[in-house]
Amino acid sequence: MKTAQPGVAPAAAPVPLLDLGLAHREIAEELKKDFERVLASGQFILGSEHDAFERELAQATGLTHAIGLSSGTSAITLALQAVGVGPGDEVILPAFTYFATASAVAHAGATPVFADVEPRRFGLDPASVESRIGPRTKAILAVHLYGLACELAPLTRMAQTRAIPLLEDAAQAIGATDQGVPVGKADAGATLSFFPTKNLGALGDAGAFVTDRDDVAWRVRLLSRQGDAGDYRHTAIGTNARLDALQAAFLRTKLRHLEAWVEARREAAEAYRRALAGVPVKLPEEPAGTKHTYHQFTIRAERRDALQTYLREQGVATRIYYPIPLHLQPAFAHLGHGPGAFPVSEQLASEVISLPLFPGITREQIERVASCVRAFYAENGA
Repeated sequence: MKTAQPGVAPAAAPVPLLDLGLAHREIAEELKKDFERVLASGQFILGSEHDAFERELAQATGLTHAIGLSSGTSAITLALQAVGVGPGDEVILPAFTYFATASAVAHAGATPVFADVEPRRFGLDPASVESRIGPRTKAILAVHLYGLACELAPLTRMAQTRAIPLLEDAAQAIGATDQGVPVGKADAGATLSFFPTKNLGALGDAGAFVTDRDDVAWRVRLLSRQGDAGDYRHTAIGTNARLDALQAAFLRTKLRHLEAWVEARREAAEAYRRALAGVPVKLPEEPAGTKHTYHQFTIRAERRDALQTYLREQGVATRIYYPIPLHLQPAFAHLGHGPGAFPVSEQLASEVISLPLFPGITREQIERVASCVRAFYAENGA
């Protein structure tokens, strides 16, 4: 394969997949004040900083309750337990998503039951879900991938008809909406991740659960604090999954910038659409009535692996989220699925590639990435 390309200088600066340093430099003084404030308070677990973040997060997400937690993974496990999932139960989830969605099900003591996804939003395919529902199905776990809300209406109807709780893994989709409805409102609530690379990222591990349901919120909060109902009276077997005060303080500051950061991502995504017009790749969709927050700008590309190698040689960083669907992961081999079990998930795993996108990415960087993608297909055929 040729590596030379017209119009792009070999000595051009590399384009990173994301640049956390750029965003943090802009708010460094605010973050330093957060650290100093928490340090002076002496309150490092729970407390006023933590409580303020929960109130502000609930308001920002448009939901009644927000519970700060130690990670997005713990949020999924606790949410499942809060709606009654336990040993011997089954939870339906997409075969195409990050491993933690399924591992959290296993940590809740349940069996992950994979369903295929639809090829437009990459969310659960309702027909596949319906075929997987059985007598032990205790919850449906939908995933909003790459910052786009999956289509929840048919899943909600299915869940309500069968009295099965529907939970949303919105780790990548804080702020996303569908028909004006924010993630988390469909039924039992949504889990969030504040891993540093997320649109709203902590300076360490953190997560949350948001919901309109008082009962589920109460249960998640109880379970996250060792089942302590107060005064060391433990009414459930919980765990330690609290959000620490320092991360809460950092997240409060970053939450104030989230709307602007998301808008910057959306503008960058639109610039990519213009720059990649006519290139033989499938661009991410943004169906009418949705708000895509572009945690990733993920395209579908023929000869994906060769394209990724080519881009790397040109100094353009990319990432594949995710190269192996869950049903083919070695950790879930005992479930007995082989290649071909979930064809859309397998096709996506062979085609998706995420291009650099972050608040502050320049138009020159976007044009350079697009030029490299265009050059690859010009040299290797469409």
